[in-house]
Amino acid sequence: MPKSIRSKPLRKLTEPDRNPQRWRDLQRRTTALARWDGEGDAALPGPQHEQEPLSGAGQARTPALTDAELVQLHKRVVALENVVIALLARAPDSELSLVREMATYISPRPGFTHHPVTVRAAAQMNHLVERAGRFLAPPC
Repeated sequence: MPKSIRSKPLRKLTEPDRNPQRWRDLQRRTTALARWDGEGDAALPGPQHEQEPLSGAGQARTPALTDAELVQLHKRVVALENVVIALLARAPDSELSLVREMATYISPRPGFTHHPVTVRAAAQMNHLVERAGRFLAPPC
């Protein structure tokens, strides 16, 4: 039988007694990601999630991502962009219009605060639709 490459068994991340700081960091990151997952519902009226204090000694902080985590996140975002472009390239006009409509919907309205991230997100959505158009088959 071939010998296992691993010299140590995989350690469980659910064991807080081994490294309490790592456990707290993991819990904070998991909580932050759970909040991030719900941001698609941000336009709904009323509070969507329990709010954490914005300042003060009891403020929960999400640990900063390491360089390796940022590189992995960047790779995943690039991969997802390419998947979206491939799907949009085959999408009917109604779906392309829906993406453009959503970009318009998230764009700031007159009299409201312009958030740079939202403005760039709307522009990126339109750009993805344009890039997908380059992969459409020419009409026969």
